[in-house]
Amino acid sequence: MPDTHIPLTGYLFARLHQLGIRSVHGVPGDYNLVALDYVTPAGLRWVGNANELNAGYAADGYARIAGLSALFTTGGVGELSTLNAVAGAYSERAPVVHVVGTPPTSFQDRGLNLHHSLGDGNLRVYASIYEKVTCAQANLRDATTAPQMIDDTLRQCLLHSRPVYIELPADMVTAPVPASLLDTPINTARPPNDPDLESTLIHSLLDELYSARQPLLIIDGMAARYHIEDEVNTLVHQTGFLTTTTAFGKGIVQESHPTFYGVYTGAAGNPDFMHWVQSCDLVLRIGSLKADSNSYGFTALTDSRVTIELDQDLFDFRGTKHNMSDIKSFLQSLLREFEPTNLQASNRGLEFIPPSPTDLALSLPAEGPITHDRFWTYISRFFGEGDTIMTETGTSYVGSCDFILPANTTVVNSGIWLSIGYMLSACSGAALAQKEMVASGLRGPGRTILFEGDGSFQVTAQAVSDIIRNRIDVTIFLLNNDGYTIERYIHGMQAEYNDVQPWRYLDSPWYFGAPRDDPDYPVFTKRVTTWSELADVLDHEQLRAGKGFNMVEIVMPKEDAHPRLKEQMRIASRQNNAQEEERL
Repeated sequence: MPDTHIPLTGYLFARLHQLGIRSVHGVPGDYNLVALDYVTPAGLRWVGNANELNAGYAADGYARIAGLSALFTTGGVGELSTLNAVAGAYSERAPVVHVVGTPPTSFQDRGLNLHHSLGDGNLRVYASIYEKVTCAQANLRDATTAPQMIDDTLRQCLLHSRPVYIELPADMVTAPVPASLLDTPINTARPPNDPDLESTLIHSLLDELYSARQPLLIIDGMAARYHIEDEVNTLVHQTGFLTTTTAFGKGIVQESHPTFYGVYTGAAGNPDFMHWVQSCDLVLRIGSLKADSNSYGFTALTDSRVTIELDQDLFDFRGTKHNMSDIKSFLQSLLREFEPTNLQASNRGLEFIPPSPTDLALSLPAEGPITHDRFWTYISRFFGEGDTIMTETGTSYVGSCDFILPANTTVVNSGIWLSIGYMLSACSGAALAQKEMVASGLRGPGRTILFEGDGSFQVTAQAVSDIIRNRIDVTIFLLNNDGYTIERYIHGMQAEYNDVQPWRYLDSPWYFGAPRDDPDYPVFTKRVTTWSELADVLDHEQLRAGKGFNMVEIVMPKEDAHPRLKEQMRIASRQNNAQEEERL
């Protein structure tokens, strides 16, 4: 019996569905319109974003929760509008499948001077640009090879946890391909580690763990990209070693662990603790992102002579590097052989009791202005198990280090790309992914909570339209301190270029078409200026439930910032001045 055939686009979308994607972000355009007809038949939902940049950010947020996402734009103007978002996903390892509708292959081959082009006849110049910010690319010009190219590209996306780029020419949308190919799942398993090398490295690491007198575990954000949260928390529990995270790694370690010591912020934090870290005889770093923004001007990095690093495909033993294939299986093997009774370490001299949001509330002046030094710990009283908490670049990213997190909460932030406005759109994608996973039983219930600055909100405000259009449940705490505070502390405290136009932020849901008096999608907005007003709103039933669209505008003093942010900017200023003096 001859094999039945399906359109190539149907094959592509079916593969995305098989890998767990349920929604496709993007914007329609003439080169992808026909292909969009195949989204719904594949069991997928078309999100329909207001613009391509927001679509890219939303796809990034979706991928960080669901493990993979899809983004579909038209060629040229569409794909370039989302390039910034895809570059950020590449930088921070979010697995986004970017499908681009391109002109027909005959037009490309003839070098026609088409719209959405640079006018030079080169209709694939954008593909060469995307090679720099994707880990694999596919140009689906031949129906006989296209299915295998799709499968290989999707596999690379998952293996490397980075974006990929797929060109779908308009004349290939309905090209027939064998439907039976879908019966063979894409192999998403990582190649096994070399058993002899793995055994050698494991025993070397065990010897270090057993003999260390003053060890430290530092868990960084890439551990979440490698899906090793369970292994990391088991290691923390079994070793009993003092454990910190970076700001980018916040939320990976269950903070109920008695040896969890918060976020290590180097010279911007406690100098006594920094001295203790510098005197450690063993530091084990897992999932590192050693960017200046994630290491407080590199001051939170540790001496390579005492540091062992585990990355997705690299084992760095005190400066000697070894390639490996799978950090997850490596950690699982390590834990099977680990014997806690062999440990010599002691954490004496570092008693740490985290501050309590409840105790902090007792010392707050009821009518005083809301300030950064106490806000971030205090707001932790609002969090619940299962919440996804998202913090925008700048003051929110720095302040989130003070969060006291319940079990099984997820923190999403940006550790290196730091594109302002990213998080508002990413919130729409993350909340959608969370909603879908709860519905399918893959995740427990929880809210999506966003901390967003007023300046950042203005960059991607149309994301509010995407949220309302798709009836996504979000809670937004908008921090209004009248401009770009982090930029003021870098340079230009009183400069006009760090100001933003004041908006009536709480009117935004109505402008973007939010329903009024709809019990299935309620809308709640409130502006607060004092601690007592904040306390009242945090106890509001609607806000606690997290259903519908919720926005609380929190007014803060214009020049107020977290003490850690001020110190971080002083560190950056000193380093910049030192570099300038060296140049001169």
